[in-house]
Amino acid sequence: MACRLATMRCRLLGATTGFSRVFSNGVDGSFKAPSMKTSIPGPKTKELVAEMDKITDAKMAAVFADYDRSKGNYLVDVDGNVMLDVFCQIASLPLGYNHDAILEAVSKKENLSGLASRASMSVFPPKDFVQKLKSSLLTCAPPGMSQVTTMMCGSCANENAMKAALMWYMDNKRGHADLGPDSEEFKTALYNKPPGCPNLSVLSFDGAFHGRTFGVLSTTHSKPIHKLDIPAFDWPIAPFPQLKYPLEDHVTENKAEEERCLQRVAELIDEYNAREKFVGAAIVEPIQSEGGDNHASPEFFKGLRKILQDKGVAFIVDEVQTGVGATGHMWAHESWGLDNPPEFVTFSKKMQLGGFYYSEGCRPRQAYRIFNTWMGDPIRLMLVDVIIKEIRAKNLIKSTREAGNTLLTGLKNLEAKFPSLVSNARGSGTFCAFDCPTIATRDAIVSAVKNKGVFVGPAGDVAVRFRPALIFQPHHAELCIDVFESALKEQ
Repeated sequence: MACRLATMRCRLLGATTGFSRVFSNGVDGSFKAPSMKTSIPGPKTKELVAEMDKITDAKMAAVFADYDRSKGNYLVDVDGNVMLDVFCQIASLPLGYNHDAILEAVSKKENLSGLASRASMSVFPPKDFVQKLKSSLLTCAPPGMSQVTTMMCGSCANENAMKAALMWYMDNKRGHADLGPDSEEFKTALYNKPPGCPNLSVLSFDGAFHGRTFGVLSTTHSKPIHKLDIPAFDWPIAPFPQLKYPLEDHVTENKAEEERCLQRVAELIDEYNAREKFVGAAIVEPIQSEGGDNHASPEFFKGLRKILQDKGVAFIVDEVQTGVGATGHMWAHESWGLDNPPEFVTFSKKMQLGGFYYSEGCRPRQAYRIFNTWMGDPIRLMLVDVIIKEIRAKNLIKSTREAGNTLLTGLKNLEAKFPSLVSNARGSGTFCAFDCPTIATRDAIVSAVKNKGVFVGPAGDVAVRFRPALIFQPHHAELCIDVFESALKEQ
């Protein structure tokens, strides 16, 4: 009853609060609800976009943000609009804006040297590097993982995990034999010839997104514009299950669809091996994110794991977007219940730096095989320590499950009320989405919701996706649903 009364009050306030529920929350500072002063983008953002475009590509700029004023779940733009942010820098803010624990950490004198003298962390690691790895990344390592390598971003995490996986595959194929400078492999590698540069391939899935750098682009299949004009490897692309919703009404069809996809995985590996383009690794997202929030069941991933293990193919799980609590698990693949862990698990976004976990047997035996100058960022590693401790101290994964239940229930209610506009409501934790009938409809809904004070993002061709911070709570979800309902009524 109290929530309904709050909703009625907010609707009376309308344009002032963006149909928001008025709640106070310590992490949000003084912000209790969205407050819109202009349309999105506002005049100051448009002016800055025009200035930016004179010196660099500004076509992607959505709003210019005022990060000094942003707080918690609320993003403030340069036009003074205060928006509930459920996109959070493309799923990369674990604790929202200007979290007190983060601000305290970056203001400490002992952390300033990492800013003043950036370390090359493999060759000249800081004195506390080992301790920081143990107290942060390794405390939340996926089951079965005892090793970690840090990188800068998600693309380079996946790129280097793929390299490490193919090194693992070839090391196994050679029977772990040492190679010297006089070997044929060494002599041919510099000239891009086998056996030094073998004809290997990496299996990926239709609809996948693993980054935009050169190598991973051959495993990215979400939007043509990402790949246009770039040469690509002839690597196998398997179908990813296209499930029907609601899941409980389509058990038989969905099981058949997943079995079809798994059969094709096995066939592709055999076909490419027969062509001597040996499949050394396969990479998959627990939820295809950029491709449209496409899900599959734990049984599908268990079946995939068995196929890859039986065929000696390294299994890379891309947790760049799904990792660090958003799905209601620290790592989304934990929900699969695998008997044997993947060989590699990649991360970035909410972790604030990129990298990958792996078991000890997957480490390259020679130095400098996985290497770059920075190998991550010591300041970001320091923040990981703060983030993981805050997640545990505040039980944020549990609260994310609770907020996610509220959000998904609300989305399913909207689907029932607006079946011509909303379909296939789905999610795990706050990692939620729904589909619209067309691209134009989806874009119109996203725009309308932004102008009412909720910043949300698209995914795939017709999906709307939700990627809030881990401090997002049930009342934020209720507020979000109210704004969506208001926008849908106007379509």
